[in-house]
Amino acid sequence: MSPRDPCTAYVALGSNLGDGVGHLQQALQTLAAWPGLQLGRQSSFYRTAPVDADGPDYTNAVVAVTTPLTAPDLLRALQAIEQRHGRTRAYRNAPRTLDLDLLLYGDAQISSPQLVVPHPRMALRAFVLVPLAEVAPSWVLPAQLGAVQEQAITKL
Repeated sequence: MSPRDPCTAYVALGSNLGDGVGHLQQALQTLAAWPGLQLGRQSSFYRTAPVDADGPDYTNAVVAVTTPLTAPDLLRALQAIEQRHGRTRAYRNAPRTLDLDLLLYGDAQISSPQLVVPHPRMALRAFVLVPLAEVAPSWVLPAQLGAVQEQAITKL
């Protein structure tokens, strides 16, 4: 396998079970130590109500990562980190200790059964757009932020 040029990707972090801030801080430490990942800008933490899900409020953030991993390999790494932090998938949109979503992978457009990039619902969610705009403002249009302004989001 030949080395790949590093790519900047953006990952959304969320937690709504237990200590959300603690879960995200631990996840960021795990991401920073993961082979092939280098953390870049990290957003503030935000509290948001669940969207299309039940359960307690979420703690959310977005982080930039630079990696030579392919998008599918990065997705597998994110899923392994979720499992390491106690993520279970009892049912769709179940409450979780940790949720890591690959939002963007460079300017790639990927559509496979396992992975869709850009994330297909990111433009509909304030809990993604607000922290993403904090770390990568060029990826978020003012009109997108306006479209989600009715969704409650509080900076922690």
